[in-house]
Amino acid sequence: MVYKFLILSDEVDRFSREIEIDSEATFLELNDAILESVGYTKDQLTSFFICENNWEKKTEVTLMEMDTDFDEDSWIMGETRLSELIEEEKQRMLFVFDNMTERAFFIELREIITGRNLKKAVCTRSVGKPPKQIIDFEEMEKGDKGKGNDLGIDEDFYGNDDYDPSELDEEGFDDLDMSDGESIF
Repeated sequence: MVYKFLILSDEVDRFSREIEIDSEATFLELNDAILESVGYTKDQLTSFFICENNWEKKTEVTLMEMDTDFDEDSWIMGETRLSELIEEEKQRMLFVFDNMTERAFFIELREIITGRNLKKAVCTRSVGKPPKQIIDFEEMEKGDKGKGNDLGIDEDFYGNDDYDPSELDEEGFDDLDMSDGESIF
């Protein structure tokens, strides 16, 4: 089976990525596919959060083992297959790519394609430029002293009420100029 994920950002208008990946791939492989599709380095701590329909965080999948409460299950990207936690279309996740400021991509499983397998993840749609991978705190503070900053960051930056989950509707992407799919490895 192949999973087709749509990836959006609440920081950048007209940004999206679509990634197809085998359902038996690990979260680490999806992590690498996302980073590659946006041109980010792989030297930062990242994590996935499986979410409820309202984007409420439910289960975290971390890049490495973290000290957690013994009552909680620990999910590690390199050891966890996508099919273990992703079960149905429209399932949502957050991909935190900047842990210091908790900046993330919004991800939705758009389609499950049966009868097909992939050896490597493929970025099938790429629209717009991604947000910066890391925001320098000094740069952010300098921008906040004036009338705002050019990064668009304020007290409502992440997780604000202005994010519209309907942006995940496929119709919103029909008019975008999509590049041809290409292997991202």
